[in-house]
Amino acid sequence: MRIAVVSDIHGNLPALEAVVHDFSVRGVDAVVNLGDSLSGPLLPSETARFLMARDWTTIAGNHERQILTQGPGQWGPSDAYAQSRLSPAELDWMAAQAPTAWFTPEVFLCHGTPDSDLEGFLDTFAPPRARPATAGEIDARLGRIGAPVVLCGHTHVPRAVRSGSGQLIVNPGSVGLPALETTYPCPLLVETGSPDARYAILEKRSGAWSAALISVPYGHLAMAALAEARHRPDWSCALRTGYMN
Repeated sequence: MRIAVVSDIHGNLPALEAVVHDFSVRGVDAVVNLGDSLSGPLLPSETARFLMARDWTTIAGNHERQILTQGPGQWGPSDAYAQSRLSPAELDWMAAQAPTAWFTPEVFLCHGTPDSDLEGFLDTFAPPRARPATAGEIDARLGRIGAPVVLCGHTHVPRAVRSGSGQLIVNPGSVGLPALETTYPCPLLVETGSPDARYAILEKRSGAWSAALISVPYGHLAMAALAEARHRPDWSCALRTGYMN
């Protein structure tokens, strides 16, 4: 079984299309999407329609929750722009997404951790940059989840780790935003150093699960220019370079 794993698309439809083309050529049996699909200054409605037309298992990230439960004055600029562009049908599609899911009895899906859509799983938020989580931190975040495979997103950092009990935990990285700077839950800077779109392929062969972390080039300069035109120089720099400055 081969599963394509995408996360943190952030309305970057050209990056998503490049990833879909890549895993279609490689061949996969199913696709899962770990959330934060639309928020940002790019193409939220167009990305929503693309995703709604596909039979993928999709869960909600923190940005889906924020768009649906917060309001003017609470949204950051990325959520506010996405919310302003989404139709009632697209918002209903978003509202139907669960925060976690079992894709199969062996594969568990979450956006951040099983208990929080704002916490990193394989990376720990320690100012000024995220750092790789310790073995003890990862085991604590697994908690009650005994699945052989746990898939997570949120930090935008591609990583695959084995827990102390041998569980495979995979973050595919971000399809649509290769660097970010945030102030919640603390000042935090994440930079992958590449403008490429990221995803993973999870595979079970001879009873054992493995993961490949894949980097895909796409027409990122057009998306950087779009972010600049929408008065988001921070996004423009991130999309152009994979760094925040």
